Amino acid sequence: MKIKLPKIRLKLKKRFKYGIAGLLIVFMTGSAFYNPSEKYFEIAKNLDIFATLFKEVNTWYVDDVTPGKLMKTGIDAMLASLDPYTNYISEDQIEDYRTMTTGEYSGIGASVGTRDGRILIMMPLEGFAADKAGIKIGDEIVAIDGISLKDKSYDEASQLLKGQAKTNVVLSIKRYGNENPIDITVTREKIQTYNVPYSGMVTEDIGMIKLTDFTRDASKEVNDALLDLKSKGAKKIIFDVRGNPGGLLDEAVKISNIFVEKGKEIVSTKGKVKDWNKTYNGLSEATDTEIPLVVLTSGTSASAAEIVSGVMQDYDRGVLIGENTYGKGLVQATRSLSYNSKLKVTIAKYYIPSGRCIQAIDYANRNEDGSVGKLADSLRKPFKTAAGRIVYDGGGVKPDIAIEHDRFAPITQTLYLKGLLFDYANKYHFENKEIAEAKKFNLTDAEYNNFIKWLSTKEYDYTTKVERMIEDLEKVAQTEDSYEALKPKIEEFKKGIAHNKENDLRNHKNEIIELLEREIATRYYLERGQMEATFDDDLDIKAAIEVLNNEAKYKEILSAQ
Repeated sequence: MKIKLPKIRLKLKKRFKYGIAGLLIVFMTGSAFYNPSEKYFEIAKNLDIFATLFKEVNTWYVDDVTPGKLMKTGIDAMLASLDPYTNYISEDQIEDYRTMTTGEYSGIGASVGTRDGRILIMMPLEGFAADKAGIKIGDEIVAIDGISLKDKSYDEASQLLKGQAKTNVVLSIKRYGNENPIDITVTREKIQTYNVPYSGMVTEDIGMIKLTDFTRDASKEVNDALLDLKSKGAKKIIFDVRGNPGGLLDEAVKISNIFVEKGKEIVSTKGKVKDWNKTYNGLSEATDTEIPLVVLTSGTSASAAEIVSGVMQDYDRGVLIGENTYGKGLVQATRSLSYNSKLKVTIAKYYIPSGRCIQAIDYANRNEDGSVGKLADSLRKPFKTAAGRIVYDGGGVKPDIAIEHDRFAPITQTLYLKGLLFDYANKYHFENKEIAEAKKFNLTDAEYNNFIKWLSTKEYDYTTKVERMIEDLEKVAQTEDSYEALKPKIEEFKKGIAHNKENDLRNHKNEIIELLEREIATRYYLERGQMEATFDDDLDIKAAIEVLNNEAKYKEILSAQ
């Protein structure tokens, strides 16, 4: 039997008060059928405490209280004690949630970002409204429909850009090389963001599919990309899920089914509500169960991306290369609440074909201070793949070939984070009408020297690892009585190891050029250029090519031996 609360048209305080009272009646009515020690009695009791506490705060607190804001804070804090994936979605957040799950929204079709208080175009989506109107990466939006963006936040600017499809929005753009802002009219349209922003040929017979999300139609995009690559001569596939945070479980099942036979178990879910326990099998005929496959993973490959990676590993269907995945083995469902709000709640853990759950963090057993830790290695259990290879639960999906990625030098990180590589790419694009295709584009020594010359006019600084160590040493020395005697030697040492920007620009030339070429390529070829510019220096891709071109090694990795 469904119980509906009556509609109460009262002032805000009274409406809240009686709303809570209605909830209490429902819970108390339910608890009448149980022993007072049962859980429903505890729920009713604590709701009563919460309601009276809120009433006292609302009545006596020194400043005015906004009920909705205060309640949202309380709800968020309560859910945060469970896990990061159980969230309250208020009515005004529904559109953003719908965009996240479907990939659909109405707007100009471009990602924007902020830097130094400026709203910048980071990437127009190829073929959509902004791209068709001539909007470019690096354009600064100074006004939208005459509304200045000075002192406006990212969220405020984003809301102004969105609107109903087929409506016009006028962007006042400040562009490199133009003294004055230019007005560009963009006709908003329904935007469907791509789950597969890139698919193409890496070599003559190796194709690559980059999957960044698991929203609706992700499986169709992957399947279409696979068929297209095979028509272009692809005999082997690199499937890239690095940085993919996951998404819809059904899409993970369908994508796995593209590469493994119909009827094979893909994933099972187990939780407290037994009716929701389910085993998902491949329901369609696989597109290709034989084509050699490498899956690229990273530490930020999570959830649905880990299901696909784990299924490929458990069935020995492909070789995993890269980093250990994140370790999110939890499943969420969305439940409707009153006033058009929703609850995204963790309902189960998922298990891949070998029987393992790859959940790495143990949210059920928090430390005394409320922090959580990863499952201890000693508690991880071994499982076997179809061929008999040993794999483990409780720590994400471990790649078959782990690749160590060196961190960029401090100077490289600074040039990137301060937007200096971004700004120089805009300058380069303005001064050069065209470049070679992204796969073949390389900066010459003369062009790199021009970049160094341009940098000499810019303000930037950074701290090297050795300098940080000296700073730490000095802090420790300051606590000692002998500091005054040591101070001259420390100062002398600091001068001796002070970094030289020009030397660092020469010593770390290769990695700086790597990022700069990628940044420049996006100005001409957008997301495709961003991907293809990495082919010659991406360690994961190079390792994938090596394995796919060595049939004996590929088979050896996938065998129990």
